[in-house]
Amino acid sequence: MEISFAATPAAAANPVPDAGPGVDEIVKRANHAALYQGDTCKGTVALKIVDSQGRVRNRSLNIIRKNNGQDDGDQLYLTYFKAPADVRKMVFLVHKTTEPGQDDSRWLYMPSLDLVKRIAAGDKRTSFAGSDFLYEDISGRNLSEDRHELVDTKSGNFVIRNTPLDPGSVEFSHYVAHVDQKTYLPMLVEYYKPGGQLYRIMEVVKVENVKTDNGNVYPTVTNSMVRNLETGSTTTMTYSDIRYDIPLKDELFGERYLRRPPREVMR
Repeated sequence: MEISFAATPAAAANPVPDAGPGVDEIVKRANHAALYQGDTCKGTVALKIVDSQGRVRNRSLNIIRKNNGQDDGDQLYLTYFKAPADVRKMVFLVHKTTEPGQDDSRWLYMPSLDLVKRIAAGDKRTSFAGSDFLYEDISGRNLSEDRHELVDTKSGNFVIRNTPLDPGSVEFSHYVAHVDQKTYLPMLVEYYKPGGQLYRIMEVVKVENVKTDNGNVYPTVTNSMVRNLETGSTTTMTYSDIRYDIPLKDELFGERYLRRPPREVMR
């Protein structure tokens, strides 16, 4: 659920302003750093949602993730909501694909109705659990849907402009990502409406190095924020108890676990 690029990037023939890596390589590394570090990952997430009048809502959830393909390909996500009471036991499941032209499979279990809802492709840019994060933010946007242009390399960041190949499929005209040149983590993503109006900002607040039992160290976003400039609301996402490269079976990410989540995600 980091600020992310995601998935296989579309080819772009833009020159690099300096002698550094080309845009394809930058996007590939940013995609990996944001979404694919470790074969598996587990963590606890706290969402703090503040509306334009200063009213606060909180969400607590656990998430597990497993890479399910080669070369930063398919992935599996399962999210279990712990609090508050109105979302407790809600479960969000994603089978992510990086195949061009294919949509991720997403399901949402709503315990109050005992209903499993399939999230349509057109709904992926709607609010995630009432927050300013979108469903697409959770597992990432497939960058084969966008054209990428490296426009700047100053201030320690690669600045990449991303323009959708199908403008009618999204509400933005383009977005600009600022990628750290050392970690390749996307640190700031700005979304623009047609006409150049900035309306949505995703920003990394804190990065920590997380060490695994096998000695690997992964720079990890542990605090990020989304600001909706149109509504005046803000959501902060804070990660804790992060563990990488833990045993997780594929079967834990099956539809039958929506109503009865596995212990691995509930604990």
